[in-house]
Amino acid sequence: MTDWIKASNPTASMTTETEALAAARASAVAIFLGVVWGIVGVVQMVMSQTELKEAAAAAAASDPAAAGMAGAMVQGVLYFAIAMLVIQVILGWVQWAKPNVVIPIIFAILVVGGGAMAAFGLMAAPESAATTPMWQTVLSFIILVIQLIMHIAGIRGARALERIQMDAAR
Repeated sequence: MTDWIKASNPTASMTTETEALAAARASAVAIFLGVVWGIVGVVQMVMSQTELKEAAAAAAASDPAAAGMAGAMVQGVLYFAIAMLVIQVILGWVQWAKPNVVIPIIFAILVVGGGAMAAFGLMAAPESAATTPMWQTVLSFIILVIQLIMHIAGIRGARALERIQMDAAR
């Protein structure tokens, strides 16, 4: 456990290939953490799918065609969320098996963007945030911060791994 804590520290020095590999794999762990949280969201969406469809239909009550389309959109969002989870699992596995710097950079950007959009959403429409329990909102931000720290460690680890392997090849 102490090794993973050290590997996830974005300020830790990495002098051996093992330390750099562990730090690079911290990004894969962060991706899998996001997958677990995403599965929670998908399960919650499946359980409340009927309520979501009814709410969307009620919002589009003035137009019957829009009401039918609202149900299809809820289903489409569910399928899109599942597809994104599958892509994350694949990229997490790739980062674990063959650590590189590209995947952690992409996910660090996505984490920062997702956190910023969620924060701006809370500020812009606080009444819509009332539908999401406070524990879920707080836990989401905590997970985003943990993921960002681990992705930064993954970037540093992948760069150190490249440097160490190049030095060993010379």
